[in-house]
Amino acid sequence: MSLPPLSLYVHVPWCVQKCPYCDFNSHGQKGTIPEKEYVQHLIDDLKADLHLVQGRKIHSIFIGGGTPSLLTGEAYTRLLGEVDRLIGLSENCEITLEANPGTVETGRFKEYVAAGINRISIGVQSMQNDKLKALGRIHGADEAIYAAKQAHQAGLNSFNLDLMHGLPGQSLEDALSDLEKIIALNPPHISWYQLTIEPNTQFASKPPSLPHDDILWDIQEQGQALLADAGYQQYEISGYAKPGYQCQHNLNYWRFGDYLGIGCGAHGKVTDANTKIITRTVKVKHPRGYMDLAKPYLYEQWQVADDDLAFEFFMNRFRLVEPCPKGDLSLLTNLSLQSQEQALNEAIKKGLLTDNKNNWQVSAKGQRFLNDLLELFV
Repeated sequence: MSLPPLSLYVHVPWCVQKCPYCDFNSHGQKGTIPEKEYVQHLIDDLKADLHLVQGRKIHSIFIGGGTPSLLTGEAYTRLLGEVDRLIGLSENCEITLEANPGTVETGRFKEYVAAGINRISIGVQSMQNDKLKALGRIHGADEAIYAAKQAHQAGLNSFNLDLMHGLPGQSLEDALSDLEKIIALNPPHISWYQLTIEPNTQFASKPPSLPHDDILWDIQEQGQALLADAGYQQYEISGYAKPGYQCQHNLNYWRFGDYLGIGCGAHGKVTDANTKIITRTVKVKHPRGYMDLAKPYLYEQWQVADDDLAFEFFMNRFRLVEPCPKGDLSLLTNLSLQSQEQALNEAIKKGLLTDNKNNWQVSAKGQRFLNDLLELFV
């Protein structure tokens, strides 16, 4: 079994304030962020994971949060320089940083480009100020437009705008208007996804009134038509890109590639070249614990059991619209095709999957009922 490409995920845990829908490992900023100290811990965390690299260079980097745009370009210059020195970056390595429009100062994106970042993901979420307020966002629609203009001018290879639909009190007309305004900003990539109520969030304890299922379906159907007409190709459940601008980091996730995770609560997935064992890792979650020199960065690690491998593989692979080569199953999991034959045949029989000789492809029905498809592999 050959090793898949290796990516790197970097987690920055601080944000200005916690949004009521957010279940990510984020912490409201209190005082000055210990930027230099945290970057040093990220570097030390990476050093502790070097044995997992196994001769590969870094295929892509994604800096998520929290709000990574709270850190300076100088911080990322230091961090990315050490990643390159310790491991090495592949040619044309995609390096993405998440940004909040409310934290984008004039010239900040150009600082990030100078540091080596070549892709920005901007969390817009809505273009209506009342909806942004309901979501607990710190920016308004004008700031989102400004951030998109800054991204166009910064010399980035690409940038993404994040947009939600199915928001509290949102009508079909509201949702499509939001999408039209995002399309008008002409980003190379759009992430367009439905708001879900996650456990342990403010919205879970006090659920807002969300649109009915029939409205949600109309939003999805008509929104996808708008995106297609504007030249955005859907390549993943919530990913739409102009040709050549798919997010390479996310593609590596969904193709069951490997990735190191550094920073508070960061997750990793690595394959051992000799034993073929796939290991998942999680780092210490809270910033105070993570930056305590008396504690290791690694909080938990476990080997993915053979019984779980098929579900994990298909859970990732079937997010993608592109066909899944049948050979990838054994190449990336060491499982035989015969071991999953019953579940695959059932998926094909139910119209959730199509069999095209050398590959499988999720059907339109399978995309709509993805959970039903994945349950066949549990």
